Amino acid sequence: MNLENQSLTSAELTQLWSTYVNDCALACQLQYLLAKTEDNEASQLVQHGLNLAQSHITKIRDIFNNENYPVPYGFNLDEDVDVNAPRLYSDSFTLNYMHQSVQVAMQAHSVSLSLTGREDVYNFFAESLKDLIEFLKTINNTLQTKGLYTMYPSLPKPESYDFVKNQSFLTGYFGERRPLTGPEINNLFGNYTRNAMGAAMMVGFSQVATNTDVRKYLVRGKEIAQKHCEVFGSILHEDDIPTSTRMEDAVTDSTTYTFSDKLMMFYSTELIALSIGFYGTSMSTSPRRDLGTTYYRLMSEILKYAEDGANILIKHGWMEEPPRALDRDELAKKKG
Repeated sequence: MNLENQSLTSAELTQLWSTYVNDCALACQLQYLLAKTEDNEASQLVQHGLNLAQSHITKIRDIFNNENYPVPYGFNLDEDVDVNAPRLYSDSFTLNYMHQSVQVAMQAHSVSLSLTGREDVYNFFAESLKDLIEFLKTINNTLQTKGLYTMYPSLPKPESYDFVKNQSFLTGYFGERRPLTGPEINNLFGNYTRNAMGAAMMVGFSQVATNTDVRKYLVRGKEIAQKHCEVFGSILHEDDIPTSTRMEDAVTDSTTYTFSDKLMMFYSTELIALSIGFYGTSMSTSPRRDLGTTYYRLMSEILKYAEDGANILIKHGWMEEPPRALDRDELAKKKG
């Protein structure tokens, strides 16, 4: 069957819609960072990232227009960013932000590709993923050259393979805990690094927010991210495993309007959604029981934070509704 002439499926529509809105937000942020970045190599990376985001926006808009499907409103340069605002983040923050953003985008595009059957949509996500893979390699090289690349911890080389011999492998509440496994270290270290980045971003956002509700929400988000860094860091330090550095000092003292409250709330809730996913994965791949309990507790905290963020978005009319199923009851009422 030729899927090219078929209507977009719920998966294809949803992934395209989400990618469009995310790239609109990213394009606004990158336009600002491009105007403020001083390092030439960092500036070139930001420009390349901006080109990719704008290319994605154009291609998805064309697909929607061909389907006669309404294009999402998203975000735009006129309403959601002031590129003339003072500098808010350092170049080192910008490079690390680009690094994490591309990694997240690669994961999202990989999922989208696996859900896609129609050839034009498949080709879009496949080509985009290929571009992101090459882009990540360039960013990695730049970070390594500048001594800014965050290395995951190393592990000792075992003499041979081994098998778990008793149930103590799973324990961790009381008494002596076994050392962390590789997957557990990777999860803890990755979650620490992402929270360190999130805390720094929230610091900057909270300084330039104009709405009181938004400002309080962003300060709370910063405090949650810092607390989670402390939790993950303390577990790693028990096994003498170092953590990456915190990044709050990469934020300037600017309090001038830079991003719209709508854009900052969108990014904040997106970061929380990503954290929930990462924590869930970490819980499922961390056999030590105390780690599962820790992830469950931290996830419960950010789920409440996410709900409060959604309420602020709805209150101010900032939450754009994603594609959804028909409300049959509503249709029946209209006919009656």
